Amino acid sequence: MTLTAADDTFAETLSRDLPENTLRRAEPRYLEEPRGRWQGCSGWVALPRSTEEAAQIVRACHAARVGIVPFGGGTGLVGGQVAPEGPAPLLISLERMTAIRAVYPQENVALAEAGAVLADVQAAAQEAGRLFPLSLASEGTARIGGLLATNAGGVNVLRYGNARDQVLGLEAVLPDGSIWHGLKRLRKDNTGYDLRHLLIGAEGTLGLITAAALKLSPIPAATGTALFTVESPAAALDLLAIARDQLGEGISAFELISRQGLDFLSEKLPELRQPWPTPPEWCVLVELGLARGLDPAEALETLFAAAMEAELVSDGAVAQSEQQRADFWAIRERIPEANRAIGAISSHDISVPLGSVPEFIERGAPVLAKIGTFRINCFGHLGDGNLHYNVFPAPGKQREDHVNQRDEIKHAVHDLVHELGGSVSAEHGIGRLKVEDLERYGDPAKLAAMRAIKAALDPAGIMNPGAVLRG
Repeated sequence: MTLTAADDTFAETLSRDLPENTLRRAEPRYLEEPRGRWQGCSGWVALPRSTEEAAQIVRACHAARVGIVPFGGGTGLVGGQVAPEGPAPLLISLERMTAIRAVYPQENVALAEAGAVLADVQAAAQEAGRLFPLSLASEGTARIGGLLATNAGGVNVLRYGNARDQVLGLEAVLPDGSIWHGLKRLRKDNTGYDLRHLLIGAEGTLGLITAAALKLSPIPAATGTALFTVESPAAALDLLAIARDQLGEGISAFELISRQGLDFLSEKLPELRQPWPTPPEWCVLVELGLARGLDPAEALETLFAAAMEAELVSDGAVAQSEQQRADFWAIRERIPEANRAIGAISSHDISVPLGSVPEFIERGAPVLAKIGTFRINCFGHLGDGNLHYNVFPAPGKQREDHVNQRDEIKHAVHDLVHELGGSVSAEHGIGRLKVEDLERYGDPAKLAAMRAIKAALDPAGIMNPGAVLRG
């Protein structure tokens, strides 16, 4: 069905029934995305103050067949928050809906509106003596609604799971403007189809999340962080197995870092302190969160000794202070910043079965060498098999020199991922960037079911048109 544009006439009509300043001309920040690949074509943004106002706006769009693009913190990396073509949609930002409606420490639950910034949710949990463990680099600007819509991952997936694993219930506006009142705090609710998990990860194509009941966790009584030098990704995987045997669920994060990433940090962020005179080829960042009475430094030293005996590590450092812990994490968290300064030709957010990680890394470089000479920065969340596998030009070259090779590089990497039973989108979603990839690698039965669900819930096709599924 053909959509109509959210033009000035539509905006004027809609604004008559809404409080003043609910609609405004879209500023540039609403029409951009971090990688600069797309420029949005919308001229208007709606900023509701409540779920009821959001529903009123969606009903008007449904009646007029106007497309809707939900906008969270604008941090998405696959273009889900911008519509570069077609009739101009109406952007809906929930940035005014930022309330932490309630915190229930005894239940380990917080109720947060979709516009709440992740860091603010973490702070509210902390104030109540609890932990909201979803953690990623953009937590100071990313909003809960967008994080759930994309099923965000981050550094703590190994222990706490993806975003969907941290949600008990949702409140959402469906494509016809009806409100689903699913904001339950129940841990058992076996009453038919689970709309919660249908909306989480749907990237705004099936409805607009307005609030969530979030799982909280106890704050670990003691935290320990270490950097270990490993001989190879295979050794890192063996180290993870030993760590799990020794520490079980006490491992909060297990991050793999390559020499190329450390070299990029030295080149572009020389002020960043690194704890070695010569960067190793591979290292892992390990973080523990242990219960009262357990010593994480001692646990990490025991782990290091076992790894040394198994000839898996050659060096290591355990953080002796909060500052040193922050320094260790800065190495991992600022790699994307250094990457942007270098300029990637093609970036990949992929996952493979844990046992296939070493094979993927070993085979990836020769595959790309058949295309050209590149630098590869491979890093990421080894504990859950999610790697950020980014391809850069050789020294002296610029990414602009390889524009015509971008698709060939992407397909080479994704073909290998698919061969190994992996996913070409581990934690960033599909958005508009990976629609073709989903069609190329997705299971036909799954794609047919997805299209049927989309047609059933959003027959007019107004919800984030062009994202996830081709319009």
